[in-house]
Amino acid sequence: MIEPVARAAPHASPKPFVAVVEDDAGVRDSLGSLFRSVDLEARLFGSGAEFLAQALPDAPGCIVLDVRLPGVSGLDFQGELVRLGIRLPVVFMTGHGDIPMSVRAMKAGAVDFLAKPFRDQDMLDAVTAAIARDAKRRSEQGAQDDLRALHAALTPREQEIMAQVTAGLMNKQVAGNLGLSEITVKIHRGNVMRKMKAKSLADLVRQAEALGISSRR
Repeated sequence: MIEPVARAAPHASPKPFVAVVEDDAGVRDSLGSLFRSVDLEARLFGSGAEFLAQALPDAPGCIVLDVRLPGVSGLDFQGELVRLGIRLPVVFMTGHGDIPMSVRAMKAGAVDFLAKPFRDQDMLDAVTAAIARDAKRRSEQGAQDDLRALHAALTPREQEIMAQVTAGLMNKQVAGNLGLSEITVKIHRGNVMRKMKAKSLADLVRQAEALGISSRR
């Protein structure tokens, strides 16, 4: 009897998460239940220090942050996240919010600023928007990383030629600049197009712009 071949399950997308940083255990647990009810992973922390001590999931997410935290305020903690390069979108909540506080939070990149008590739906709407923003950032970052990897795989000569070609120089000009024959430049140029997976010169120019490449003429 032939045994059935086991099929690998399709790769599941990572579950989005919400990190709640709130010193009130009751509010913290209530938010955790709310987020789990809509199939979000909830990570609960009583302080900013607790949050920083834990590894975060490799998935789209956001932080729900109380303005009034013991020790460092939520607004100061937001600044600390920026300094540490933690780019998760932030949704602020407070029972003592005022206009200057909310303006400062939004200028620093907060997605929303909710005054307690807030409706569950308002919180879910804010978190949904924040996670969507982070998912877009992660996708763009992944594409940028892939592009850098392709460029790093070029030889130094190919990188030189890519820089000059995307600066608008003709093959003959590149050949003169680099002391090469025009046919050699054409061969290198074809290799660059193939390795960078560029379908046209316009594609290659856009890639060079995304990588910040400029020709040193």
